[in-house]
Order: sequence, then structure tokens, then C-alpha cells
Amino acid sequence: MTEERLQALRAAISVCRRCRDEPARGEDHRLPHEPRPVAVLSASARILIAGQAPGLRVHESGLPFNDASGDRLRQWLSVDRAAFYDQRNFAIVPMGFCFPGYDRHGSDLPPRSECAPLWRQRAMDAMPQIELVLAVGHYAQRWHLGTDCPKSMTETVRNWQRYAKRNSGISVLPLPHPSWRNTGWLRRHPWFEAELLPFLRERVRALTI
Repeated sequence: MTEERLQALRAAISVCRRCRDEPARGEDHRLPHEPRPVAVLSASARILIAGQAPGLRVHESGLPFNDASGDRLRQWLSVDRAAFYDQRNFAIVPMGFCFPGYDRHGSDLPPRSECAPLWRQRAMDAMPQIELVLAVGHYAQRWHLGTDCPKSMTETVRNWQRYAKRNSGISVLPLPHPSWRNTGWLRRHPWFEAELLPFLRERVRALTI
């Protein structure tokens, strides 16, 4: 039944055009290009990678984290591409399914506001086997941690043990975005590589095939 439910949900997500046809902020805020929802739902993966929204390269290929950020994320996880894209290992469901476009400075816009209210809980309900959520970036962290999420991404990630070592419910491990723009942040916070990454890799080994 779970796989049938996921198939129906995948089909519904693939044809979603809400951000183009019914933009939440009005006609002037339509998605400026044809939507291409990118999400990988799994009936067996025990780890969910909850990112922000696809970038342009992912939009063009339809493959999540098919870019330099994905290379760094796979390095953090200590997995190769084959293991990363094996749906028995990881579900990959961003907060926004479509590339949101660029701001005037050439940076990716935030995830579209239409997406999470429409799809997030439905995706989570369809994957009850998930044991660990890797919340990549503050948008994912705010949704998955709710009122327990600090205002800053740095504070959230610094307190990772509070969320990842819960005694009940789904564990959430907050991560910074693996964008190369965050290289300076990683240098300023060496505890991330020294303390968090070994725990992350141990959990990945334990929860994947």
C-alpha cells in the first residue's frame, strides 16, 4: 500500500503547477519559467534529505543535487553517487520542488511559498519509515524543528545533538547548505567537521544498505 500511495503522490507532484498558475503572492509573483518539480520519494529509505529548492543545473537535469553542492554533500555523507541516488538509501525531498529563479544579485531565490503547505506533510505521511531527516539549510530546519528551531542557522546547527539524539520520534540533523558559498562558514566553525560529520557518517553507515 505504501508504494501505491507513493506512486500516486509522485504523479501528483510531477504535474503540479501551483506556483505558476496560482501564485501565493499574486499574479506579479508567478514562477517565471515552466515548473519542473524535483523530488525523490522512497518506500524504503530510512534517511530523508530535506534541502531548500533545486538550482538551475538540477532544474535542467531533473536530478537532485546534481551540482557542486551535491558533490560536497556526498563528501559529508561519505557516499558515492551510486549510493546517493539509490532510493533504498535516501529520499530527497526539498522544501520547494521547483527552481525558484534568481534575485537581482544572481543568487537563487528562496523556496516558493506555495510548495511546503501543499506537499510537505503529505510527503512525510507517505514515508513513515524515515528515521533521520538531514535538514539542509534554515528553511528545512524551521519546518522540521518547528518552534524548537532557533532564529539563526548557525545556532541551529551548533545545537545539532539536541535534535539528532532524541529519545523518540524522527531524529533531525541540521546541516548548513553545502554550497561552496558557505566555505567561509565552514572555516569559521571547525567543530562542524570535527564533531558533527563523524556522527553524520556513522548514522549514514547504520541506516543505508
